[in-house]
Amino acid sequence: MTSREGHLVELVDDDGRALGEDTVAAAHQPPGRLHRAFSVLLVDPEGRILLQQRAAVKTRFPLRWANSCCGHPLPGQRPAEAANQRLAEELGVGPVDLTEVGVYAYHADDPATGRVEFEYDHVLRADVPADLPTRPDPAEVATLRWVDPHELVADLAANPSAYAPWLGGVVDRLLRPAGPAADGPAAVPAGASPSGAPADQAPERSGGR
Repeated sequence: MTSREGHLVELVDDDGRALGEDTVAAAHQPPGRLHRAFSVLLVDPEGRILLQQRAAVKTRFPLRWANSCCGHPLPGQRPAEAANQRLAEELGVGPVDLTEVGVYAYHADDPATGRVEFEYDHVLRADVPADLPTRPDPAEVATLRWVDPHELVADLAANPSAYAPWLGGVVDRLLRPAGPAADGPAAVPAGASPSGAPADQAPERSGGR
């Protein structure tokens, strides 16, 4: 966990265009620096999604339930490539075929740790078998569970403190995809990775993920 704080992330503008780089640790200090990230949702044949409870040692939102896997591409790295690396490291899963279903820009403060999430988040979906074998890393993941996404939306409203604040927006992109698969080909700004809905279409932009 400590060594990962020194990894580089790609700083971006509100349209996802690359601006530079910084370390994970620096980008998550208040007030935060907007940077590229990814959130993966693994979906079984019944439409359930795999949730992970974040490990207690996480520097941001520990022990909250979140989507299957999250992380940051290195500067210039494709989000799907980085996501498959993290799936292998965190869950012992992959590689899988990932489809981008939208982009979700958000800002969220963690009062417990004082860190900040300020991310331009590529939401990626993969369809996986119901008996998907997993080997979660206990330094990253406390436990796993499968959940119906519509039931999850209801529980997010009833028990928001149990979940990472970005999960609602990530699940919304799954249920209402706006990525290339839904919209067809789109022009990609210079310096940006292929993306779904532009950040300014994300109502959570100032409200947290």
